[in-house]
Amino acid sequence: MNQAISYKDAGVDIDAANETTSRIKQIARRTFNERVLSEIGSFGGMFSAAFTDSRDPVLVASCDGVGTKLKIAFAAGIHNTVGYDLVSHCFNDILVQGARPLFFLDYIATGKLEPEVVEQIIEGMARACNEGGCALLGGETAEMPGFYADGEYDIAGFIVGMVDRSKVINGSRIVAGDVVLGLPSIGLHTNGYSLARKILLDVAGYQIDTYVEELGCTVGAELLKNHKSYLPALTHLIGREGVIKGLAHITGGGLVENIPRILPTNVDVALREGSWPVLPVYDLMQKIGNVSREEMLRTFNLGLGMIVIISPQYADLVKDSITQAGEAFYEVGEVVEGDGKVVFV
Repeated sequence: MNQAISYKDAGVDIDAANETTSRIKQIARRTFNERVLSEIGSFGGMFSAAFTDSRDPVLVASCDGVGTKLKIAFAAGIHNTVGYDLVSHCFNDILVQGARPLFFLDYIATGKLEPEVVEQIIEGMARACNEGGCALLGGETAEMPGFYADGEYDIAGFIVGMVDRSKVINGSRIVAGDVVLGLPSIGLHTNGYSLARKILLDVAGYQIDTYVEELGCTVGAELLKNHKSYLPALTHLIGREGVIKGLAHITGGGLVENIPRILPTNVDVALREGSWPVLPVYDLMQKIGNVSREEMLRTFNLGLGMIVIISPQYADLVKDSITQAGEAFYEVGEVVEGDGKVVFV
C-alpha cells in the first residue's frame, strides 16, 4: 500500500501558516483606524472611500520592493528593518505627487515559513505604517518550497494614497529660477545594494560584523540603516496648494535619472557640487571599488533622498516648515533653462 503523502511532506506547513496569520493579525490591528472595515484574513481588505474632506479626491497607487538589501538582512539575522524600509519607500513614492498614505498591502514569499521571522518583518511594516497614519490592511504570505534558498524570502509592498486634484504635485509648473532643496538620506536606503555588496563584501573582504573606522559602525549596521520616510518633513507643505512645484524621490538611477522624471522639457536642474555632505559610505565604496563618478551618480542617492523644487517666493516658508518638523535640508541648486536634465556646477 502506498504511503499517504501530505502537503507538509511536499514542504508546505499549513499549521505554520495559521500561526503566522495569527501573529500578523495582532500586529496589523494596531495600525487600523475607523476607515478599516475588514479584518486580516478576509479575502479582501475593505477601506471606506468617504473622502468628505476632499473636493475632488484622486487615488495614487504604487508598489515596490527592497531589492538585494534582503541579502544583508539574511546574513545579519535581522528582519525587523526591511519591512520598515519597504513601507517608507512606498510612502515616498506617492508623496512626490502630494498624496498621503491610506492603506498598505504586503507580499512575503519564502521557501520554508518561519512564523517568528515573518512576525519581525511585519512588525517593521506596522511601525512605519503607524508613524505615517497608514493602515496595514492585508497581504499575502506564500510558502513555496524549492523556490527560495533556505532562510531567504522576498517582500513587496503595495500602497494607496489620496490627494485632492487641486493639490497634485507633478512638476508642470517648474520654471527657471526655482529653488532646489535636498533632504538628506540616512544611507543607501533601498538602492544600489548589488554594487555595494560586491564592493564591501567581495572586493574589500569585509564581513557583516566587521567594524569599519570610516563608517563608525559595522558593515551590517551601515547597510541596514533605514530607508527614510519624508512624510514628516513635508506633511504640512503638501496640503498647501501651489507651494511645492516638484518632488523627486531619489531611488534607483540616483539624482541624474530621478530628477528629470519631474522636469518640463525646457529646463534643467543645476546642482552645486559640495552643497551637501556625501555620506562616508559612498566615499569608501568609490575608493575601494574604483567606481567612476558617473556610475556613483546613477546608482546611489549620494546623501540626498528627496529633492524639493519651489518658487523663490516660498523658499523661507518651506525652509521654516521643514525645520519646525525637526528635519534637515540643504539648498543644493536651482532650475535653469535647458532640456530636462541634471547638470553639475
